[in-house]
Amino acid sequence: MRTPKILTTLKTYNASLFLADLLAGLTVAMVAIPLSLAIAIASGAEPAAGLVTAIVAGGLISLLGGSRVQVGGPTGAFIVVVFGVIANHGYDGLVMATFMAGIILVAAGMLRAGNLIRYVPEAVVNGFTIGIAIIIATSQIKDFLGIDLAQQPAAFLEKLPVLWAARDTATLSALGVGLLSIVLIVALRRAAPKLPGLIVAVAIGSAAVAIWQLPVDTIQSRFGALPSSLPMPAFPDFTVARIVELLPSAFVIAFLAGVESFLSAMVADRMIDGHHRPNAEVLAQGVANLGSACFGGLPATGAIARTATNVRAGGKTPVAGLVHAAAVLAVMTFAADWAGYMAMPALAALLILTAWNMSEPHKWRGYLKTRRSDQVLLLLTLTLTVLADLTVAIGVGVAVGLALRLSRRDTPPPDWTPPDR
Repeated sequence: MRTPKILTTLKTYNASLFLADLLAGLTVAMVAIPLSLAIAIASGAEPAAGLVTAIVAGGLISLLGGSRVQVGGPTGAFIVVVFGVIANHGYDGLVMATFMAGIILVAAGMLRAGNLIRYVPEAVVNGFTIGIAIIIATSQIKDFLGIDLAQQPAAFLEKLPVLWAARDTATLSALGVGLLSIVLIVALRRAAPKLPGLIVAVAIGSAAVAIWQLPVDTIQSRFGALPSSLPMPAFPDFTVARIVELLPSAFVIAFLAGVESFLSAMVADRMIDGHHRPNAEVLAQGVANLGSACFGGLPATGAIARTATNVRAGGKTPVAGLVHAAAVLAVMTFAADWAGYMAMPALAALLILTAWNMSEPHKWRGYLKTRRSDQVLLLLTLTLTVLADLTVAIGVGVAVGLALRLSRRDTPPPDWTPPDR
C-alpha cells in the first residue's frame, strides 16, 4: 500500500491532535537544528545544506511517508558516504548522486520493493552502523580538541597519525566547551528527557564562548554568515559519463536511505504500537531526496533520533513532521545570525554522543551470544566500513549474508530486532 499516512490521519483530525502535533513538531525542530548543522559540517558541506535538507526533505517525508510519526532529514549514517562523494566528485557530484538515489527509491516504491529491505541481515546493519559511528567519532576529534589542522584526511588510517602529530595545537578552551556540552546533553537527557537538551547544551556551550570571548571556532567564524532563505531550486546537469561515474554512490545512498527509513519506522511502530506502510515510506524517501537535491541539500531519510523525540514529545500524526520543517525554516529566516554563534566543539560533542548512541553499546554483549557466522559477518562489515569503503562493506556484507541465509534455508530465521538508535 502506497497511500501516505497523512491522508488516513486527516480523516479524523481535530484541534487537540493539532495542538499535540504543534508542540511535538517545535520540540523536534529544536533537536533537528543543531544536528542538521553538525551533520552537514561533518559531511564536508556548508552548514546551511543541513537546514535545507531538514526543511525540504523533512517536509516531504512527513507529507508522503507511510508512518504516522516518522520525522526525516539528514542523518549521521550518511556522513561517511557524503564526505567521500564530495571529496571525490565535488558538491555538484553529491547533488547528482542524491537525485539519482531519489529516482532509484521512487522506482523501488512503485515496484513495491519496500518489503525487501527487511531481508538485509541484521549483522550487516549492525556492523556498518558501528563502523560509521567509529568514523564519525574520530572525524570530530579535531574540532572537539580545537586542533589546528588545515586539511584532515578522510581515510581512517591516515587521519589518526595526522591528528596525533598536531596534538600540540589542541586548546583547553575547546576541550572545556566540548566536555561541558557532553555533560549537559547527558544530564538533561536523564533529568528532563522531554526537554530539547541538544539545543540547550549547544546554546550554553556557545554562550560561554561568546561571553568570555574564548579562542574557539564558531560556525560564523569558520563558514561565514548562514543564509536566511532557501536557495532557488535547480535541476542537476546530467551527462552520461557523470551518471556512470556516480551510479555506485547513488546506489549506496539509496540503500542507506531505505535501511535507515525502515529501521526508524520499525522503532516508531514499536513505540506507538502501530504499523507503517513500507512502500509508501520508500516512495517518500525517493521524492524527498529528489527535492533535497533540487535545492542543493544532502541525502535524507527517516531519522531515528528525531522520530523518537517526536513520539516522546506527544506527536500523533505526520503534521508534527510538517511543523518541524516549518519551524526550521522559521529559524533559518529569522534567526540565522544567532545560529552562526554555535561553537564547533559543542557541535563536535553532539556528534560524538550521536556516534556513541548509534553504536548501541548496551547490545555489544548480546552480539557475543549470536551465531559465530553472524559475529564474523558483523566484524567483516565493520572492518570494511572503517578501513576500506562503505560501498565495499555493504556489497560484501549483503553478499555474504545472502550466502549464509541460503545455507540456513532449512532453519527458521530469528526474529528481526530493529535497533533503537
